[in-house]
Amino acid sequence: MRKIIAINDCVQTFEGDGIPVKRAFPVPGKREVDPFLLFDHFGPINYEPEGATGVPAHPHCGFEAITYLLDGEVEHNDSWGGKATIKTGDIQWMTTGSGLIHSELVTENFKKNGGMMQGLQIWINLPKKNKKVKPGYQHIHKDKIPVVKLEEKNVNIKVLVGEVLGQSSSVHTYSPVSIFDIQFTKPNEFSLSVPNEQIVMVYIIKGELKFKDTENLASKGQMVYFDQSAENLLLHSLSQQGSYLVLAGKPLNEPVARYGPFVANTDGEVKQAMLDYQAGKMGLL
Repeated sequence: MRKIIAINDCVQTFEGDGIPVKRAFPVPGKREVDPFLLFDHFGPINYEPEGATGVPAHPHCGFEAITYLLDGEVEHNDSWGGKATIKTGDIQWMTTGSGLIHSELVTENFKKNGGMMQGLQIWINLPKKNKKVKPGYQHIHKDKIPVVKLEEKNVNIKVLVGEVLGQSSSVHTYSPVSIFDIQFTKPNEFSLSVPNEQIVMVYIIKGELKFKDTENLASKGQMVYFDQSAENLLLHSLSQQGSYLVLAGKPLNEPVARYGPFVANTDGEVKQAMLDYQAGKMGLL
């Protein structure tokens, strides 16, 4: 079984219209976890009617991003024509590539009525050869997300990205990553096979995990980092209702230069991306 490297608390910060964010990385001491660049759990926050706005138009380039909406409603729009209403349980996958401008504003319905908002946003680095690909957008309705049901294990696996036990996500990625929400309906153990060449992390959305190689427990809001000593990842949930996000990916082992929303391989490329944005080459929104 893979052994634990660390169990870390997230850093509390704020984004957009003041929505609280628990950030696993980048934070002091942990810049990125190749090929993953950023992990945020935004919310939960309960908005009063007319209290929510969202995130207005801003640029991105050089990476891919997934949003897994746990509660709420968000309207995505981007300068390459991507447009969708993301509701509770849905995911969106955005390839920023050569650069785009997008906004993530709450829907008119959510703004009018208020309600709970929370979700996960993860940035994944694009390989150098794909840094300048044409931007793209994919919206996957919650009913179209494959689910592997293992009744004998009291486990349901939502296949957000990648493939597990014969079920494959429809999300096309340039980066070699897998993202699964493993949900336990009773306390139990479950072993997942992940190739040694891939790094693995597990974020605790809700519930509590215990591990054989440590007396420590991992609980809600913590990120668990594993080594690459074996292919099997063992999850032992102590909770009646546990939800654990598994993130796995093959490191790109390429230099990373980043400044705010821009990601490249060199500082010079970051500066060029900023000039491209200022010149309108990432489109208008």
